[in-house]
Amino acid sequence: MNSDTLEETKTLIDTSRMNAGQKAALEMAEAARDARRNTGLAAGIFFGEPDFGKLLPFPKQSIEDRDQGDAFLHRLEAVLDQHADPDEIDASGEIPDVLLGELAKIGAFGIKIPTKYGGLGLSQTNYSRAAMLLGSRCGNLAALLSAHQSIGAPQPLILFGTEEQKMKYLPRCAGGEISAFALTENDVGSDPARMKTQAVLDGDEYVLNGEKLWCTNGTKAGMIVVMAKTPTPEKPHATTAFIVETSWPGVEIMHRCRFMGLKALYNGVIRFENVRVPVANVLGGTGRGLKVALTTLNTGRITLPAACTGLSKRCLDISTRWAKSREQWGQPIVRHAAIADKLSRMAADTFAMESVVRYVSALVDKDKHADVRLEAAIGKMWGSEKSWRIMDDTMQIRGGRGFETAQSLKARGEAPEPVERLFRDSRINTIFEGSSEIMRLFIAREALEPHLRIGADAVNSTLPWRKRVKAALRAARFYAGWYPLKWLPFGAGDKRDALHPSLQFDLDAIARLSRKLARDLFLAMALNGPNLEKRQVVLGHFVDIGAELFVWSCALARVESMVTDASTSGSEIDRLVRLAGFFGKVSRERIAGSFAKLRAGIDNESWKVAQEL
Repeated sequence: MNSDTLEETKTLIDTSRMNAGQKAALEMAEAARDARRNTGLAAGIFFGEPDFGKLLPFPKQSIEDRDQGDAFLHRLEAVLDQHADPDEIDASGEIPDVLLGELAKIGAFGIKIPTKYGGLGLSQTNYSRAAMLLGSRCGNLAALLSAHQSIGAPQPLILFGTEEQKMKYLPRCAGGEISAFALTENDVGSDPARMKTQAVLDGDEYVLNGEKLWCTNGTKAGMIVVMAKTPTPEKPHATTAFIVETSWPGVEIMHRCRFMGLKALYNGVIRFENVRVPVANVLGGTGRGLKVALTTLNTGRITLPAACTGLSKRCLDISTRWAKSREQWGQPIVRHAAIADKLSRMAADTFAMESVVRYVSALVDKDKHADVRLEAAIGKMWGSEKSWRIMDDTMQIRGGRGFETAQSLKARGEAPEPVERLFRDSRINTIFEGSSEIMRLFIAREALEPHLRIGADAVNSTLPWRKRVKAALRAARFYAGWYPLKWLPFGAGDKRDALHPSLQFDLDAIARLSRKLARDLFLAMALNGPNLEKRQVVLGHFVDIGAELFVWSCALARVESMVTDASTSGSEIDRLVRLAGFFGKVSRERIAGSFAKLRAGIDNESWKVAQEL
């Protein structure tokens, strides 16, 4: 990011009325943002101008790429079948070394690492397919391999590493040496301005001191990407990413953390005491650490909804089989409307979840540096929340047998369905890699970006009056043409013709609801001004609407790609169209609920009640 871009980003938001901590945190976040204009489908939805041409036709995996993925998934499934006992891993809290060795033999630690560095060089789509399989089997294995490849050393090395760094570390990662990512501290969650870990330059080495919390894979890692402050007089909050080997003097594992679920998670507190890190191990450049972290997370985030998709498929399978076999009041419980409604919503949301994962993965495969920050964030937030609802409904459908452990079920002669274990393991998903609350703020910030570029200078009290007046006039001219167009009743235009006749009305509905979202968001900005950023509940409702519209769009496009496939039978086409139609009705229901919450406007009252507490 050059200085001009950085300065432009800084002036978009007025920080003059913030305290020092708020100002530092916001300026760090703004400086680390991707400076590119977000032109993806999701951004267009929030702005009332969705470009369905970015989605239609839905990207299809090539036969060659699919075959490569199938071959790896076959090997992965064989290893899991022969060497992985998820219930035993949960009970012991350990992943057997034999299993880790078998995973290393088939290349599971280097799925996306290029072949020149010893990896398999598979696509993001195939990596996501592997995450789905792991998510359906064992949360501990999914977390270990994801933390290693999605946010551990391989991903930032591929994106930001020098050739020397790649040659040194990527073959080790691909060969099975586990890596980790260390950002969180006791007082630092999503606020890196409070970071205390620091690195001071001493000749051709940095001296690293500090302590990191909840470092996933940290207790087993051979290398860790560590975020540390490298302050200068000009940039007191500058942050740098370092590749640190755990065998170096001064690196100490203080404690292995234990959790409600993911009992075999190798997560710990890591202390760095006078660790000497060569300058050659700076990753992405001095002072660009937060940029490295956020960019890595942007791409890596799609792995979690992929795992959630696998989990949701497993839950749907367990629930459907049980609902068909369990009889109450003279008929299988699937014949009772209350259970049937849960199953249908589970099926629709699972299909939509996979549609988002496949779409975002295809974007990354098309361009390794594709800007998917908004799409991946929506996928993570929506997928983790919906999969948790699916998990909860599975527990409800299974009843007491859902609450009972698989070992206990097996001991008394029943099928050992691991619903209890899956339930515990999956609860973390709405917290991992950005909590739902932080994701909503992140998505809201990106959704407001075009409006900030147009009108932020008009309300920025740090700017001269003349510049503010010019900005206000420029914004007024733009919105005088933009806003009336958002009231026009037209649908999706000629893009609707690319869809099955039964799906066209839904695409029109998405276009119209996108315009309603955009004009209501604009009015909220006009009414609240800079104070809108404080109304996080209101922003969350807008984010939920935009997320539903994006997911709905992906589901429609994927159904279209499947019904036009020559191998799809007539009965399967009918089923897919019916599923898409039902998901559209569910989406409308949820979107209407979010608009109703905006109209109710109870966030101010909830704030007052909370402060009294």
